[in-house]
Amino acid sequence: MSTGSIQARAEGWLGNNDVRLLVALALAIGGLYALFSVVLGFQLNGTVNTLRRVAFLSAIYAMLALALNLQWGYAGLFNLGAAGFMAIGVYTMGILTAPVTASPPGFGLPLPVAIVAAILVTGVVGGLAALPAIRLRADYLAIVTVAFSEIVRLTLRAPEFANTRIAGVAFGTGGATGLSLPPNPIRILFYTDPAATAPAPNALGAAMFSAVEPLGIEQTLVIGWAYVVVLCLCLGLLYWLMIRIGKSPFGRVLKSIREDQQVTQALGKDTRLFKIKTFALGCALMGLIAILWRLSGGYASPRMFKPIQTFYIFIALFIGGTGSPTGSIVGGALFASLLFEGPSFVRRVVAEYLQLSNAPDTLVGALAELGTLDITPLLAYSVQDVSISALRLMLLGIVLVYLMQRHPDGLLGHRKAIASSVDLSQQATREDDNE
Repeated sequence: MSTGSIQARAEGWLGNNDVRLLVALALAIGGLYALFSVVLGFQLNGTVNTLRRVAFLSAIYAMLALALNLQWGYAGLFNLGAAGFMAIGVYTMGILTAPVTASPPGFGLPLPVAIVAAILVTGVVGGLAALPAIRLRADYLAIVTVAFSEIVRLTLRAPEFANTRIAGVAFGTGGATGLSLPPNPIRILFYTDPAATAPAPNALGAAMFSAVEPLGIEQTLVIGWAYVVVLCLCLGLLYWLMIRIGKSPFGRVLKSIREDQQVTQALGKDTRLFKIKTFALGCALMGLIAILWRLSGGYASPRMFKPIQTFYIFIALFIGGTGSPTGSIVGGALFASLLFEGPSFVRRVVAEYLQLSNAPDTLVGALAELGTLDITPLLAYSVQDVSISALRLMLLGIVLVYLMQRHPDGLLGHRKAIASSVDLSQQATREDDNE
């Protein structure tokens, strides 16, 4: 039996059990941050809040990576404007749900109606943006989409649209100040009047709050974890949807376009139409995920949708491996837990136990001391609050370079979904075994 066949059978027994892999990853990340909490001396409330934030960001970035994987991993569409389409979804929902008498005013629609409308608007805008851009090659498509994203962000930030009236209809984006969003919808499960300043708990809320009160866990954490559970359910639904799309005839056409567009056209497929549909669907999903993200905080601002946000999603996708739905979840969870949140916790651990002081004001000053083989100034500079963003970007760059050299396909890139309905490599392996 060949080495390749042994590896294929091992992956079939262990590697393809994606649920086991994802559960193990979640337990490992949870255990790591529970250890961080113990080391930093957190109380139970602080530990639970830490785990909630990590789980929340992991679910969000996993869903965003899945949506981007539909465009880039399946169809090969290099969309660098993800942040712009996320902003369109969030702001459309916010404007539609804002009361008519608010400042800036809105349309006062119910939240479910506004969410559906925002998804449709984001998908339509994505489809319209794809019409001229889809004719371009990957690098030019990236330039067009990132430019479109910046146009959207700067338009939302412009004071002319902060509180305006068009065709007799008053509405506004809030400008640079931002836009207030509806309160967390999950609060309706725990309060009789979720919109009230000091709402009274209903039967379920009273039971849950009284159960966790002796443990010192706040009510907001109960609501936060309930929202995380909803996000995980949405993640599971989106994961199932991506797998179904990948195995459908539509998905196989997308993957054939990714591999060789000219051959796909020669087979009679309208590749341009397939690209537009995929681009619009991916953008609509990004708008929905952004709505789920910002509803937890009840606020949106243009600075939340800078191009760096798109870069984060691509890093998450590259870590897990393009073309693999399971890889998208793995990459999103690893990015959010280790690369996005990790540096701040490492800083706190280092600052807690090394007692560093007299940090240099600049990175040049910190690096200058390395000539004397003294790394203390560099550590002191790195663990400052103002240095965390720079440290995060440096770490992202290091990880990206390592992946490009050692794992150019990502951690699960070897499991990229193929275009044909039959895996010819596995068929060849079975033929070798028979011989």
